[in-house]
Amino acid sequence: MDKASLAGALGSPAVFGQSQFAFTRGNAFEARVKADGGAELLRLVHEQLDRGAEPPAAAHVPDLSASGPEGRAARTSLALREATGTPGAPGSWTLLDHPMLALDVAGSPAFLEPDAVVVHPDGSWTVVEIKSFPMLDGSADPAKVGAAARQAAVYVLALERVAARLDPAPRVRHRVLLVCPKDFSNLPTASAVDVRRQRAVTDRQLARLTRLEDIADTLPEGVRFSPDLPAEELTAAVEAVPATYAPECLSACELAFHCRARSRETGAVTALGRPVRAELGGLSTVEDVLAAARGEAGDPDDPAVAALRRAARLRAEALAAAGVEAGGSGVAGCH
Repeated sequence: MDKASLAGALGSPAVFGQSQFAFTRGNAFEARVKADGGAELLRLVHEQLDRGAEPPAAAHVPDLSASGPEGRAARTSLALREATGTPGAPGSWTLLDHPMLALDVAGSPAFLEPDAVVVHPDGSWTVVEIKSFPMLDGSADPAKVGAAARQAAVYVLALERVAARLDPAPRVRHRVLLVCPKDFSNLPTASAVDVRRQRAVTDRQLARLTRLEDIADTLPEGVRFSPDLPAEELTAAVEAVPATYAPECLSACELAFHCRARSRETGAVTALGRPVRAELGGLSTVEDVLAAARGEAGDPDDPAVAALRRAARLRAEALAAAGVEAGGSGVAGCH
């Protein structure tokens, strides 16, 4: 399902994403890193990850073009097989530029496209991530590095699936290469990032995912999510699937604006964030919260209700001291 098209058809198009300027700058930096057959990129791989190998005087860059993602994934697997050769024997470096990998996610293949994969002379494989955020004095923003490590860990998992089909299976390195601009220039620099922890977490999460066929079995009979459907029919189809909106959805889901509007219409407290929802216990709507604070509803022995009523009293006392009538506009906080 194309969630971006679906959101547009519902009248709540997604507006998040990388800016055109950042996209252009990132592409220009990646092109510079991979120029001259990837000479600079391979130099960084050798320097950071494999100094014991022969320096990469030249590299083989196979053509990975094919029809469709399935064809590109098959071509990538073949190129990796051909480049690996005999483990332990001397060989040349190979650079796979934008290979296509497949990873089973809840019973459906997800196609992934790393920036690059390097095959070392010993037959081992390394994932390369190229980012446009800078490394200042040898270090980068920890949050951005963490996000890049999580992304690279998924590629490592997908590469391990490819390696498992070869006999003998080549080694997929768990230290990936992160390439970024140096300081405020456009010159590339790199750092090795160990993604073993991120890989283990991702593997566990994938194993726990509900299978797609099980999710499909819970849908109403005949429900469809085609953007070509009439607006009323499409809205009804989307509403037939439970959704719990939280502000974090805005950075990850194309349907977030649609779900936020619905959440606000129903007064769901999750629109205020998951931490607030957790504090409020069984009070699931804003109206329930206000009624509990006013003493009109709720169990007085409930810690959330007691905290709300205490907050309401403190608010009223503060407004009275300031000479302002409290009214019934809301509650300042839960504690």
